[in-house]
Amino acid sequence: MIKNAQSGREASSDRIFRRTADVDPHAGLGAIARITRMAFRYPVSAGLALAATIAAVLMQLSIPVILGRAVDQTQAVAAAKAEPETLYPIALLLFVASFARGIFTLIQNYNAEFVGHSLARDIRNAVYGRIQSLPFSFHDRTHSGDLITVGMLDLEGVRMFFSTALVRTVLLGLLIGLGATLLLSTNLFLGLLALSFVPFAGWRSTVMRLTLRRTWLILQERLGVLSQVMEENLGGIRVVRAFAASEHEMDKFEVASKSALELSHERIEIRVKNTAVMTMAFFVSMGLVLYFGGRQVASGEITLGTLTTFLTFMTILQMPVRQLGMMVNGYARASTCGARLFALIDHEAEIDNAPDARDLIISNGTLQLDNVSFAYAGHTDRQAVSGISFEAHRGETIGIVGPPGSGKTTLMHLIPRFYDPTKGSISIDGQDIRDATLSSVRQAVAVVQQDSFLFTTSIENNIAYADPFTEASQIRDVTESAQLHDYILGLPGKYGTTVGERGVSLSGGQRQRLSIARTLMMKPAVLIFDDSTAAIDAGTENRIRTALKEYTKDRVTLIVAHRLASLMHADRILFLDQGRIIEQGSHEELLKLGGRYCDLHDLQMRPNAEIPAKKEDTR
Repeated sequence: MIKNAQSGREASSDRIFRRTADVDPHAGLGAIARITRMAFRYPVSAGLALAATIAAVLMQLSIPVILGRAVDQTQAVAAAKAEPETLYPIALLLFVASFARGIFTLIQNYNAEFVGHSLARDIRNAVYGRIQSLPFSFHDRTHSGDLITVGMLDLEGVRMFFSTALVRTVLLGLLIGLGATLLLSTNLFLGLLALSFVPFAGWRSTVMRLTLRRTWLILQERLGVLSQVMEENLGGIRVVRAFAASEHEMDKFEVASKSALELSHERIEIRVKNTAVMTMAFFVSMGLVLYFGGRQVASGEITLGTLTTFLTFMTILQMPVRQLGMMVNGYARASTCGARLFALIDHEAEIDNAPDARDLIISNGTLQLDNVSFAYAGHTDRQAVSGISFEAHRGETIGIVGPPGSGKTTLMHLIPRFYDPTKGSISIDGQDIRDATLSSVRQAVAVVQQDSFLFTTSIENNIAYADPFTEASQIRDVTESAQLHDYILGLPGKYGTTVGERGVSLSGGQRQRLSIARTLMMKPAVLIFDDSTAAIDAGTENRIRTALKEYTKDRVTLIVAHRLASLMHADRILFLDQGRIIEQGSHEELLKLGGRYCDLHDLQMRPNAEIPAKKEDTR
């Protein structure tokens, strides 16, 4: 079951969520270059980090040299039986070099992390902003868990690029390059022995990191499935409890959790084995230096201090060499994570402002649909709506009814431009909405959705979402129109009462009424009720309709409903089937027609009446 869910998710996800093997190498290189440019938007911190890195390397390389001279000087003092005070200057020099190295490392780490977190903030804001502007069609084929994964895990890979890749490149390049030059120029044979572990350790470290990177991407996918299982469980926790399906949900979670755990154990094994091999190589190399260096000390070819310099440098070099793999991994991770992030940021939206888009100018508020057709992406062989044409004027109410899947909601989503028609046009006061700015279209067309989503905040803030600085009197007016004011006054916190996540502390009817109140705050030219009174009882719905009479006389009102009582008062009713208008007229005219609308009316108003067989299927 989990595998099926995962494969379905991958099949429907947008191309920005491709696996690493599918990522274009040029896109990865371009991502690294782009991340680097963005990092240097903070030139002071980036410059300080790199300058401090160079200074820290120089101080670190001086420590083995100073320590070697200290050993030689100590031997000389001991042989001459001189006063130990003569060792104070070199001890002080060693202390100053170590202290300076610590200070420069502190400056490097602070500024590198500052750049990384600032870079992450910039990209995070860009990603979040882009998600806000992407159309419904994008979210139709992209799971929200994938977006969260990109916005968190991939962002972390980009954040660490400056410190783990760029800065570490400078650090390791100088440390290994200058250190190797120092050792080889001092004693070629011992220098080669001291550096003999570097190629092997660097190779194993790189292999380990790239393997861990590959397995991390797979683990990320498995954690994404785990998050999806948890997210869906939490979202449907009431259904789970109602059907006593906790054990079934635990089994699903255990399968996903076990899959992630097995891969985590594999990653630990890879890390432990490679670390052990690298450590062994280091100590073998150190043993060789100690053996042959000791013989040279005994023969007088080199001093004990020189041997100490070699051994100290090897100890200092051990950890940076192991970090070669981390550096390579930093580039690899940034290239893949950055490519995915930038693919999202640069994603070309199907719905966007035209280059010369202008704000809608509302005069009469006339809505016109001319031969509108639409098919969802991936379903071009089936039109969701086809050849829809009608005109509605200010003060006119249009009812829309039809069987499930007839295209009612799809049609309503075309008017505020959540989607663009594949054929035909939609205009308001003669202005094609595709030529207008999205913000002005959404201001002119307001939809009370079927799903009454509420934010975890106060009732007042939910109602005033479109205009946070609105007057309290206006909030009261719209809640009275939505028949919600008296209920709110009965709450302990009144309008300041916080609703639960997604409004779970309210009933379905209360959520829908609050959603209606929130939409009325916008005062749009076109007001759409998309089956938004389905959870409201008939008496309350009638009171809402009465209260809205004054409000709707200055705008076009479209009402989608399955319950005919919700739209019988409409000036005109459109009956949709298979995306087409098959009947239209007033309630009385459609009853006289004796067609599909009449059959539906008889079924709802006289459920025990028999419908003639010849009218059972006219689609």
